[in-house]
Amino acid sequence: MDEPTAPADSPVARPIAPIVVYRHRLATRIWHWINAITIFIMIGSGIGILNAHPRLYWGQYGANFDHAWLDLRPYSDILRSGWLTIPAGYNLAISRRWHLLFALVLGFGLLVFMIASLINRHFQRDLRVRAREIGPRHLWADLLAHLRFDFHNPEDPAAYNTLQKLAYVVAIFVLIPLMIFTGLAMSPGMDAAWPWLIELFGGRQSARSIHFIAASGIVLFVIVHLTLVVLAGPIEEVWSMITGRWTLPAAPPPEPAATSRAEPEAAE
Repeated sequence: MDEPTAPADSPVARPIAPIVVYRHRLATRIWHWINAITIFIMIGSGIGILNAHPRLYWGQYGANFDHAWLDLRPYSDILRSGWLTIPAGYNLAISRRWHLLFALVLGFGLLVFMIASLINRHFQRDLRVRAREIGPRHLWADLLAHLRFDFHNPEDPAAYNTLQKLAYVVAIFVLIPLMIFTGLAMSPGMDAAWPWLIELFGGRQSARSIHFIAASGIVLFVIVHLTLVVLAGPIEEVWSMITGRWTLPAAPPPEPAATSRAEPEAAE
């Protein structure tokens, strides 16, 4: 006797296949991987430059006998670690060359990415923060979802969640531009061409301090970003940033509705 089969329209007969969404456009993917290399080199070379004078000040001037708002000399052994700096040994000239070269990559890369994102509407479609999204209730719900490792909206899996949007907006429109312009303000050549730039930040040493704070924000962003990538599934997340396509996990088919024993007896 043949085994009974489920009807064609039964949920048991329709396995739910994984859904593939197009999540990252080409400009975003290219800029992401260029930035991954650029930020890594700039952090290492920046620490190499900081080692020349690991104290930070506010104002125009700063030297050994001036009051520093941050003194990193107690951490000099860590800051001079070969695995942390570029180059591995202390060499201020080489650190500056690496830093300035990739500062150009960072600045022009950001410019091209912004133009491309305006053309393909990436900013408006994916990163625009609505007023309702920054309400306390919505932010709290988004934070709780992150704590549950629930990072995607099943109704719109390609969408960025609110905390993700805010992090990207701060990094793209605040931290990276701050690093670029404070870096320019510390350049003697730029000071001669644009003297208003150094005044904008309140002096060379203030620009250096803001540069350090913005760079620290980028380091924090990278740490949180990598942590969430690992928690969300590193293979799928990295693959989506290579191909642009992200695969949702296959959902199990719904359970068939339970039928009570009384129903067939009543029908007989």
